[in-house]
Amino acid sequence: MEQIDTLKNSGYKIIQDKEKFMFGIDAVLLASYATIRKNEKIFDLCTGNGIVPLLMHGKSKEINPSFAAIEIQKDSAEMAKKSVEINGLENQIKIVHGDLKNVGSIFKRHSFDVVTCNPPYMLDEHGKQNPNEYKRIARHEVLCNLNDVISAAEYLLKPNGRFYMIHRPFRLVEIFSTLIKFKLEPKKMRLVQPFLQREPNMVLIEAKKNAASRLAVEKPLIVYEKPGLYTQEILQIYENL
Repeated sequence: MEQIDTLKNSGYKIIQDKEKFMFGIDAVLLASYATIRKNEKIFDLCTGNGIVPLLMHGKSKEINPSFAAIEIQKDSAEMAKKSVEINGLENQIKIVHGDLKNVGSIFKRHSFDVVTCNPPYMLDEHGKQNPNEYKRIARHEVLCNLNDVISAAEYLLKPNGRFYMIHRPFRLVEIFSTLIKFKLEPKKMRLVQPFLQREPNMVLIEAKKNAASRLAVEKPLIVYEKPGLYTQEILQIYENL
């Protein structure tokens, strides 16, 4: 069943459905990590219910960004479109129902300054899969894989454009090799740890198209001080979105 929630800082409304798609902290971290400049054009791959464009527009509307996004699951794409409409953002955010593997038939090559993506993390054969088809497609590489995502990003990005992604650390070798294959040079990386003494379970990455090779490894981001209590940095991230 659909519900309407309010994003704290911007006041934007977002439509969600517990049985299909609810955004999590990974989308929030990605939207916070990605930086955009005045009048830039941003594209969000695997947009789900459009949470990343809504969060990013909310934090940067004064610099006049424009967004496009693609989602393969029809119901999620429709939720995203309705969220854009109830916030009156049809001229700023365009949601497309489609397959990112066919992005070349919908959008012009090299036409965006920034691409973001919170993709399915898990290999199709990896681990226990969710019996809920909507959630399985969102979490497992059922309909697209890492190569598809990064290939689409390369197609969309202008020269020197920036790609931001959140993923799993256990796939870092594959992520970096695939980025480099498509001439997207990893420039920044920040590991995300659930607790100070726990190993990372997420990683934020910035890559730049056709850039020189130089990677900055940022200090880890710690999510919880103790179970149920966010760190001050996480609270600040939520406060600023």
